[in-house]
Amino acid sequence: MGLENPIHLALLLMVLLLVFGAKRLPEMGRSLGDGLRGFKEAVSGQAPAHTLTAADMVTPEPATIAPVIVSQPAE
Repeated sequence: MGLENPIHLALLLMVLLLVFGAKRLPEMGRSLGDGLRGFKEAVSGQAPAHTLTAADMVTPEPATIAPVIVSQPAE
């Protein structure tokens, strides 16, 4: 008895969808994951791993392509 049964999980998911809506569930899952990650880091005593942000990423310079000259065969 509990949440081992897939039907119980499906019923719980349906209730969550009805209560919170489809737009709110991904936000809730994301915030729950962030909270669990922070809790894990606090318990283990490790410094948080640096995550890449848009400011950290370097955009490469656009490559310049030299024109290709194709010679026509002599007829």
